[in-house]
Amino acid sequence: MPELDELWIPLVDEPIGGFVDRVVRDDPKLAALVETPHRILAFRTFAYIRTGILLGQLLFDHDVPDWDGSESWVDALLREPAHRAAIEREVRTVAEEIANDPRYADDEPIAPDEGARDRFRAFAREHLGRSG
Repeated sequence: MPELDELWIPLVDEPIGGFVDRVVRDDPKLAALVETPHRILAFRTFAYIRTGILLGQLLFDHDVPDWDGSESWVDALLREPAHRAAIEREVRTVAEEIANDPRYADDEPIAPDEGARDRFRAFAREHLGRSG
C-alpha cells in the first residue's frame, strides 16, 4: 500500500487541483469559508471530484485540439471563458455547501483570526518595547 504522501502530492499537482487552489487563492472570502482542517479536507475532496465530473462533461460535449504536448486537455477547456466560469461556480458552490454544513460548525480555523493577531501585536509591542 503506498504511503499517503505518495498519493496526496500527485493529486494536488494535477491540473484540477491547481485550478481549484487558484480559485481559492484568488478569493479570500472563499478561502475563509473553508479554513478549518475538516472543511479543507471535505472541500478539496468534493471540489476535485465535482470539478473533475464537470470537466469530463465539458470534454464530452466540446472538442479539444489533438494533444501536441503543449497543454493538458483541462487547460485547453479552461481557455474558453464560459468553461472557466462554470468550473469556478462549481468550486464556489462546493465551498458554500461545506461552510454551511452543520457537521463543521464547531471547527476551529487553522490560523488565528484577526482579533487574535491584533492581541498578539499589542502584546508584542508592549513587551518588546520595554525590553528593547
